[in-house]
Amino acid sequence: MSKESTTSPAPVAESVPSCTSIDGQGLKELIEAAMTWVKTNQQTINALNVFPVPDGDTGTNMLLTMQAAYNEIANAGEKNVGKMAHSVAQGALMGARGNSGVILSQIWRGFARGLDSQDTLDVESFARALEESRATAYKGVVRPVEGTILTVIKDVSIAAREASQETNDLIEMLDKVVKAADDSVQHTPELLPILKQAGVVDSGGKGLFFLLEGMQRHMKGLPLETAIAAVQPLAAMNLENTLEEVEPGQDYEVVVDFRPFEELNLEQFYEGLAEIGTSIQVGEGDGMYRMHIHVATDKKYDPIEYTLKLGTVTKVAMENLIAQVEDRQESSDQKINLAPVEPGHIAVVAVSPGKGISRIFASLGVAAIVEGGQTMNPSTEEILHALENLPTDKIIILPNNKNIIMAAQSAASVTVKKVAVIPAKTVPQGLSAMLRLVGDADFDHVVTEMNEAINEVETGEITVATRTVEINGVDVKSGEVIALLNGKLVNASPTLEEAVDGLLKSAGTEDRERITIFYGANIAKNDVNRIADNIRNKYPNHEIEVHEGAQPHYQFIFMIE
Repeated sequence: MSKESTTSPAPVAESVPSCTSIDGQGLKELIEAAMTWVKTNQQTINALNVFPVPDGDTGTNMLLTMQAAYNEIANAGEKNVGKMAHSVAQGALMGARGNSGVILSQIWRGFARGLDSQDTLDVESFARALEESRATAYKGVVRPVEGTILTVIKDVSIAAREASQETNDLIEMLDKVVKAADDSVQHTPELLPILKQAGVVDSGGKGLFFLLEGMQRHMKGLPLETAIAAVQPLAAMNLENTLEEVEPGQDYEVVVDFRPFEELNLEQFYEGLAEIGTSIQVGEGDGMYRMHIHVATDKKYDPIEYTLKLGTVTKVAMENLIAQVEDRQESSDQKINLAPVEPGHIAVVAVSPGKGISRIFASLGVAAIVEGGQTMNPSTEEILHALENLPTDKIIILPNNKNIIMAAQSAASVTVKKVAVIPAKTVPQGLSAMLRLVGDADFDHVVTEMNEAINEVETGEITVATRTVEINGVDVKSGEVIALLNGKLVNASPTLEEAVDGLLKSAGTEDRERITIFYGANIAKNDVNRIADNIRNKYPNHEIEVHEGAQPHYQFIFMIE
């Protein structure tokens, strides 16, 4: 990265950094900085969730997308900035996860187009690249919605163009771009009423802000790995996913519940924890804090001793991470009997959030399963790998989650096979579609049948509220049991029974015939039996089936037909 130093007129002697251009290696540094700053602020982005459900994964999706983009160029010595940008875009495309990750990959695709045949990046080409980012991102969304990451990239591109006419310094330009991103993010609730109702800004837009701010901080020589003092509701702490990020030397997972002696200084608390371990999370509820951290064996008691100095410890949990990972691997190795596929026949790739649900999909004729769902959206590359490995050129993809549809469509766009993405937003919709599968039938006919089938089933979901909010006319308190019908919040109750009862009434179950219940990994079998018996008593004329779904986060998924 070529930097020049200019000196302010006397008597001021401070050096002000400036930079008029960067080459491919300079862009590589900026990508790494952006990725690092997004990682530092990952939980802050995740917490910006509209609905009080445990699927706040925008920060995680954007980070994983950026990691894939950087991995593509990590060992590249390319100095041509245009060629480097295209490599970044390719990595982001393959690693894109969730809607935010896919849109981010489109932003990088446009950025690369704007730098075609460009040896270096200066203010003019930076502005042009961001304008192409905006155009490509908007084209990639069927119905663009303002008040999202799209609005932020639009405002950023406008600010970049204005800055390019005022300065030739990339650092000055980034200052204006980052401010425009911040202002745009703060304005998102005025453009998207659901954000204002939920009291949050757009998470994807915030992620883009941190990405650009990471570049700015790098060019100014500011730190990128300073722990951010973020606290989240206890119910929002996603400790399951921390197993995906176990690094060498992290031998133990320690979780400590405590009540502080006085108001907790979060910034100091984080700084102290950062000296002990990694994968730090802090949650709060009813005056109690929960601290999660990964540490080396010789430091496994350090988090407890540190917390004891700050408050009264009420509960401690300690797990051997290596054993947890091995247990998970052993579980994932259990065989699921997928349907054999003949060349020329139709094969279905289904995304599934739990082993039990995967087995049911397999029994209905699915040829390939991609693990994923809430908080664990699969990448474009994972979906592409699944369909490319099948010995047929006729593929149907069932995403079974609204946040996976775009990644599925991205996978379909980069294969020579004939691929149809059925926009199934839920597991019950996907299962309903599978009932229309005839492997040797006409491809277009089956696609039409499946698209009709996903609209013939109601989906109910039961989980625990991650925060207090009033939305869709429902007053929700953190920790309450909430019910969603076809993705819409319809009920909040103190007990599972009441939430399930409210859900089934909202679904008009009295006029239906069948209720299929998929119970999750985080609910006891006796609770499942109790809830199922209550349903049988209230709907004695309905056909009721109960299956292990083993899905995380959601105690129950209901398929109502």
